[in-house]
Amino acid sequence: MRCAVGCGHVQQAPDRGYGLGSVRGDPSHPVNRGLACQRGVSETADPDGEWLTRPLVRKGGELVPTTIESALERAAEGLGTALEDSGSDSVAVLGSGQQTNEAAYALGKLARGGFGTRYYDANTTLCMASAVTAYYDAFGSDAPPPTYDDIPEAETHVVWGANPSAAHPVMFRWIRQSADDDDSELIVVDPVHSETAEVADHHVPLEPGGDLALARAVLARVIETDRVDEAFVDEATVGFDELRDDLPDAAEAAEMAGVSMADVDHLTDALEDPTLLYWGMGINQSVNGTAAAGALIDLCLATGNLRPGSGPFSLTGQANSMGTRVCSSKGSWPGHRPFADPDHRRAVAETWDVPVSRFPDDPGPGPVGIVDAIGDDVEAVYAVATNPVAGMPDTTRVREKLEHAFLVVQDAFRSETVEYADVVLPAATWGESEGTTTNMERTVSRVRAATETPSGVRTDLALIGDLADRIVPDLFDETPEPESVFDEFAALTAGTPADLSGISYDRLEAERAVRWPAPAPDVSAGYRYYEAGDAGDERTTTDDAPADESWSFYTESGRARFSTGEARALPEPTDESYPFTLTTARRPDAYNTGVRTREDEPPTARVSPATAAAIADDLEAPADGHMSDEADEGDEGRQYGRVVSRRASVTVCVETDDAIPDGVVWLPIHHPDVNDLTLPDVDPRSNEPNFKQCAVRLEPPREQDVRAVAEASA
Repeated sequence: MRCAVGCGHVQQAPDRGYGLGSVRGDPSHPVNRGLACQRGVSETADPDGEWLTRPLVRKGGELVPTTIESALERAAEGLGTALEDSGSDSVAVLGSGQQTNEAAYALGKLARGGFGTRYYDANTTLCMASAVTAYYDAFGSDAPPPTYDDIPEAETHVVWGANPSAAHPVMFRWIRQSADDDDSELIVVDPVHSETAEVADHHVPLEPGGDLALARAVLARVIETDRVDEAFVDEATVGFDELRDDLPDAAEAAEMAGVSMADVDHLTDALEDPTLLYWGMGINQSVNGTAAAGALIDLCLATGNLRPGSGPFSLTGQANSMGTRVCSSKGSWPGHRPFADPDHRRAVAETWDVPVSRFPDDPGPGPVGIVDAIGDDVEAVYAVATNPVAGMPDTTRVREKLEHAFLVVQDAFRSETVEYADVVLPAATWGESEGTTTNMERTVSRVRAATETPSGVRTDLALIGDLADRIVPDLFDETPEPESVFDEFAALTAGTPADLSGISYDRLEAERAVRWPAPAPDVSAGYRYYEAGDAGDERTTTDDAPADESWSFYTESGRARFSTGEARALPEPTDESYPFTLTTARRPDAYNTGVRTREDEPPTARVSPATAAAIADDLEAPADGHMSDEADEGDEGRQYGRVVSRRASVTVCVETDDAIPDGVVWLPIHHPDVNDLTLPDVDPRSNEPNFKQCAVRLEPPREQDVRAVAEASA
């Protein structure tokens, strides 16, 4: 699997050598039933990028090959010396949604129970932390209530700040199939006329950063037009009256969001039908991410869209983001045990056989805060399956910080972060590792090794165990093996909101995939928080719902909570010097920081025709003297320019595209140069960065940049 849809793949080894010979969708897997997207197949079977096949250590300023034992000894020495000299917080650990559940659990055990550091997080915080915080605020628990089973039952599909056509093609096929029914509709809320908006029944092109204002406008209109599900709100929620009293005027909020009242009314009308409301990075990656995600959940609560076939559905990106959230001890202990709760801390410490006093008092400041601490508290960094030099905001600052730390990088591909490492540990990837993973609808699946690896390459789990043995002996009773680690992790979740204790490797072998909560070997949950009456019960005449339906949530009151989040001003509005707004998004053919789909050319900056006309004098024609053959009819083709923010400037190919609103510059998240431009401001509650809006201008390219591009293209 390549993304959080969680498609099962059949992977086969080549006739000779390492790697994978073929990959296809698994017809017997209950998630995708044989479907697969081209990106998932090609990135797995035929990835671009440079495989790491030998351990490396830095000598004389250069990375040189060495043996795996020498590399592990050097890594253990550097990390161990920092711990011994300066204490537990001197080592930072960065994990990833690209690890198996077992590796993520083991890494958290090492970071929290072995090192005792508060400076531990994962790149999942860069994409999902705001949704997580909003779910906790509303339901007292993380993860969406709906599942894929609810998609065909929904009548309205609202995709807000996401582009699943590009990011989650298999899932989007199900959404389109449902929306194509005569009584169904697909609505897309996005500043960009994306691939998803292209096939939607209705597109709402709000201003970048206008999501919270628009959601509040819709809620105000729901109330004004008597669309509130009063019975549900009274029975199952708290906080509605307080929120209602603080709502803005619908028309004023719509104006702030840059949309018409007709669009507000269209969304208001649509929410009367069973609605699945999906959102993604366009909501989360903002200083208002938690508040905006909470406002979308409020829309579902106010309209009673918290039954099967409806509800708030955050779209997770990486293959195992959900698993990392459940098991890695990043923001909560395994099973979503509260981090600060003394009873839960004691239970985890007893399972790990470590003193509870070793645990940090808080889960830490998030990835941006970890970078801030390098050079002060933090002296050494252990980065596993992540590429912060490309994936963090304001990456010039990240590079400067990492230059002053002892850095161990564990990865399958040679990334930008590898170039700053003191030790490089080559790791196995999907198709080479044993374990499990968890998709965005809470379904756990087995992953298996279809091929062997070169002698210097080990799995993430094995490498974590190797370092633990050298730095914190006896943290693992024996060499960690996937099944025994999973059993330990699953047992530790018993009785928690994310209970996996009824899942085992034997059960996964028999059923292929199991959705949590699964507290017993014969239980696999569906829709969360909701319980309907028997099929034979009489139904109400108002909403065709069972008369004795009920809800229960992991909150003190047992009810869902409406949010109270208020909008913060965007950290970097446009001005005369930086008149355009940069936004970043996914391409259909690439993923994460692009190490598997890397191109040598500069990133493509998409701008509207009006924006292109405004900057025409600042652009330069392609160095080979002709326009792009890929240009649409009437498009003047690609030209070179530089996108400049207050932090950096990046050479780009400028492409005119009617899908981009005026005044916006669109760049792909996958190119390693793009995050030189973005700013490190974060949501104050989730610590997720504001990747989606920063102020930029466009300038002529430097002559040496154009020459370099021309030489690379020759």
